[in-house]
Amino acid sequence: MSVRVPTAICALLLVACESASPPTSTEVRAPVVVTSNAAPQNALNFVAHTVGDQEVPPRDTPAQGQAVFSLSADGTTMHYRVLVANISNVVASHIHLAAPGVNGGIVVFLFGNAPPGGGPVNGVLAEGDFTAADFIGALLGLPMSDLLAALQSGGAYVNVHTNDGIAPTNTGPGDFPSGEIRGQVGGGHVDH
Repeated sequence: MSVRVPTAICALLLVACESASPPTSTEVRAPVVVTSNAAPQNALNFVAHTVGDQEVPPRDTPAQGQAVFSLSADGTTMHYRVLVANISNVVASHIHLAAPGVNGGIVVFLFGNAPPGGGPVNGVLAEGDFTAADFIGALLGLPMSDLLAALQSGGAYVNVHTNDGIAPTNTGPGDFPSGEIRGQVGGGHVDH
């Protein structure tokens, strides 16, 4: 069985792994493991490339990331993996509902809430599964099909939030509590 890894994911993994220096006591490094069974056959797959210029307002940051989602064959469970590079002090990551250029409410937690000032993160930020029982906000009590409709129409985005823990906020990279990198979710194709 061969596995095709999108070019954007390969580039992100290379950027995340480019530092040859050993981690400092405040730096977090997570190994990235790519497996051939990451997405079950006949599963719906989605991806979001997160960058600072997609934030509202745009953020001047070297950070970037990738969120990859795969719906289970029975349509009830979404598996996700959030990868980041060149980012510090990540406190949370979520799926929000809104069109490009518009801020929207949180509907699914992907990571957090972590304490401010956590230092650099490169690699896998979060990986796990969620079901409709995990929905909050506008999707609370609704079925997975409602989230799928938003993902397939471009009406949902992934946001990664940062906070250095020092007032004031929004002072630069590593200190954007309302979001440092963002990307609309796209895809919804079936892999065979």
